[in-house]
Amino acid sequence: MTSAKELTAQGESVRGAPLPYGRQSIDDDDIAAVVEVLRSDWLTTGPKVAEFEHAFAAFVGAREAVAVSSGTAALHTALAALGIRPGDEVIVPAMTFAATANAVLLQGGTPVFADVAPDTLLLDPDAAAKKITPRTRAILPVDYAGQPCDYAALRSLADAHGLALVADACHSLGAADRGRKVGTLARLTAFSFHPVKHIATGEGGMVTTDEPQLAAAMRRFRNHGIDTDHRQRAARGTWYYEVVELGYNYRLSDIHCALGLSQLRKLPGWIERRRAIARRYDAALPQTGCAPLGVRSDTFHSYHLYVVRLAEGGTRSDRDAMFAALRAEGIGVNVHYSPVHLHPFYRQRLGTGPGMCPVAEAAADRILSLPMFPGMSDQDVSDVVRAVRKVTAAHLRIAAS
Repeated sequence: MTSAKELTAQGESVRGAPLPYGRQSIDDDDIAAVVEVLRSDWLTTGPKVAEFEHAFAAFVGAREAVAVSSGTAALHTALAALGIRPGDEVIVPAMTFAATANAVLLQGGTPVFADVAPDTLLLDPDAAAKKITPRTRAILPVDYAGQPCDYAALRSLADAHGLALVADACHSLGAADRGRKVGTLARLTAFSFHPVKHIATGEGGMVTTDEPQLAAAMRRFRNHGIDTDHRQRAARGTWYYEVVELGYNYRLSDIHCALGLSQLRKLPGWIERRRAIARRYDAALPQTGCAPLGVRSDTFHSYHLYVVRLAEGGTRSDRDAMFAALRAEGIGVNVHYSPVHLHPFYRQRLGTGPGMCPVAEAAADRILSLPMFPGMSDQDVSDVVRAVRKVTAAHLRIAAS
């Protein structure tokens, strides 16, 4: 077993100040946009919400966009609009953040975990097909790391079985599959605006769809199930409203939306910077013994994450030692993710466990996420490459001894 101490070479670390794996970019325009709202009459349910929704829908090419309070809220809101209820099953990939499965449970449904493709770690359509039962209502693929899934295959599978296709695109804003932008590839698509994502609103999310009736249902759901919001009632000069269904307070404030609007204007340049960083990593990795995940030739990857995989034969102990060694070098690597079905809650609640999704389970022991955010300088990227080379060289020396 290799230890972190063995992998950390003698001498000074590569960096003094730690470099995080992800970080928001905020400038004076963003601050001014927020201040403008703070000085206005509307801090929530005001005009900036609709303005952000319209701009976002236009960016991805969808007919409707519904702003909510987080990416998790976006997933929950989308599944609620579809009417997922107790007894329904929704197929989700094993390699994702817990929110994907949690959203199904929040509606009383059952997440059914399917395995991922070995090269990309995206939901494997063949594995998903094997999980379909008479109780399956939807397929919920995840655009892991920022690469779109094979939506042509998944749409064909969903259509053949009369299932809804809902995309978890919390990693993939700005990405595309076969020339079509993420946000238009599924019946409903959920996005996240957490600070490490492509644009930041502090916390926030969005759901896109081409179906106005679903958008209307989601706007009620985010507002306690009420048929109108405060601004609509003010415009009509009435106080009266009705609760027509059970909903949540998943509203996104005008403060958040103003920040999102400002960030959205800079998104194309930020995506290009992420892709440029990925190209630097791609060129450097063959010299380290680590390998990037596969990228499908017909996709435009927007690189929320840059995930590398240790060489064949690497163990979880090796990965954990490299994690600690790179952190000691000032490089804020991370791990995305432990397969959801192996977490204690799901094992106790759903009876899941090791062996259910062997590809995801094997991959999870060997992956690391390198720093990836548009504010990284060329020197930052060079520091990451230097540290990875330093640590992997030590690993190879130990393995050969």
